[in-house]
Amino acid sequence: MNARVGDRVVVEAIRLGGERRIGIITTVEHADGTPPYRVHWLSDDRTTLFFPGPETHIEAAAR
Repeated sequence: MNARVGDRVVVEAIRLGGERRIGIITTVEHADGTPPYRVHWLSDDRTTLFFPGPETHIEAAAR
């Protein structure tokens, strides 16, 4: 998985009735774009260090 600052992180719900999480990448820790990422989550306005799992995908920001 590779990402850049400004890309969207989408974490699909893994449980029935669960909610999808969406965040914006604010910091990429490695120059090659690999995880972990600092992500600002839109649902609760928090920023966390995030290690994506298999339920995660990246949506590239408009460049």
